[in-house]
Amino acid sequence: MENLASSRREWLQRASGGFAATALGGLLARADSGNRIIHHPARADQVIFIFSTGGVSHVDTFDPKAKLTADHGKSITASRWLNKPGNFQRFLVKSRFGFKNYGRSGLPFSELFPHLGSMADELCVLRGMHCDSDGHDKATLAAHTGSAQFARPSAGAWVSYGLGTLNENLPGFMVLAPAAPYAGAQTWSSDFLPGSHQGTHVIPGPNPLPHVKSRSPREEMQRLELDYLAGMNRDQLRQTGPDRALEARIRSFETAFGMQREAPEALDITRETDKTLAMYGVDRKATSGFGWQCLAARRLLERGVRFIELIDVGSSGNWDSHGNMSDHIRLAKAIDQPIAALIADLRRRGMLERTLVVWTTEFGRTSFNATADHPGREHHNLGFTSWMAGGGVRGGMAYGGTDEYGIQAVEGKVHTHDLHATILHLLGIDHEKLTFRHAGRDYRLTDIAGEVVQGILA
Repeated sequence: MENLASSRREWLQRASGGFAATALGGLLARADSGNRIIHHPARADQVIFIFSTGGVSHVDTFDPKAKLTADHGKSITASRWLNKPGNFQRFLVKSRFGFKNYGRSGLPFSELFPHLGSMADELCVLRGMHCDSDGHDKATLAAHTGSAQFARPSAGAWVSYGLGTLNENLPGFMVLAPAAPYAGAQTWSSDFLPGSHQGTHVIPGPNPLPHVKSRSPREEMQRLELDYLAGMNRDQLRQTGPDRALEARIRSFETAFGMQREAPEALDITRETDKTLAMYGVDRKATSGFGWQCLAARRLLERGVRFIELIDVGSSGNWDSHGNMSDHIRLAKAIDQPIAALIADLRRRGMLERTLVVWTTEFGRTSFNATADHPGREHHNLGFTSWMAGGGVRGGMAYGGTDEYGIQAVEGKVHTHDLHATILHLLGIDHEKLTFRHAGRDYRLTDIAGEVVQGILA
């Protein structure tokens, strides 16, 4: 009986630890979650990474080409076509969309993005982007992980690993997406990093986190259960030594417990004012759409989520406009007002200065085609456009550029590795020093390349 009573007392002592156990669970995860050392003063604390799936045409959106318009129908020799190198006789195809200059900076935006144009003075438009592949899967994987060939941790996972969370009750990395892009869930995977840094996928809809509701009748009872489980897991760790998988599981249990309280409230946009809802182009009943994603992202940002990704559309019905560039009209309309509202909302709340907003796509589209009257455009990785705002970036500027037809990045060239290096730099991280030992070597987000784009730093 004494042994039984002693065991009972020990169990009750563990259970009565309450949030002490929570703290210990967090410490176990943090012991393997990166050094959290800021290598230099950070200009941003959090990131919103917006990814438009399918390949947005740069010459129809942010990179106007007067020479392309003038020489429409002219025959050229292209060095790449449908993911193959060679010499291809093709014809220049002008944009069907008009451009207008916006803001004090006079940055040009096409008629597809009038709302975003109103934010011109906040944006740094990177016109010299280029990447290694014009295949969707590979280019999407590279845009997220830095590798077009192999499974690697996502940029969001690296940031979570390096800097940790600002709110123990919410994941450090969250992905708001109606569907996965090309390359699937690997785009938000933690891969060989501790599992606690993997992106949490939120699917817009009436029940965006279907498994977050507690099955326990009372919170106190669930807390006792989790404390008891944490005690058993700690005993296992003492016996076996460090176990990253188990440590990540301990952390995931504690995060899930906190999410039951905070996540539903964070994703509830009905708490916003009518004015704010109108800014984003959503009504009080909305539970999906890109406006909902952007507004939910701002609410998660306020509550301390470190890295938030917004995926525009997913792997079907996206920006892959092979057949007809008029598809871009519908797609741009869906994101133009919400993204502009997000930037304006962050600015008015004093959050933009410490929040880095990044928009990109996996590659651009050709400014030429098999015939001059072809209504669509093909994949193109040799030159395209991304943009950044807030978080230490100079606004109201275009950096770099493609040639007169928009075919090749020729100045201010920014590779995917350079974009990732710059994101980490603005967060106070030296991309060459944020590494993780795996399979006998040190890995990093930028592999063995990447340079910070100094010319865009404020």
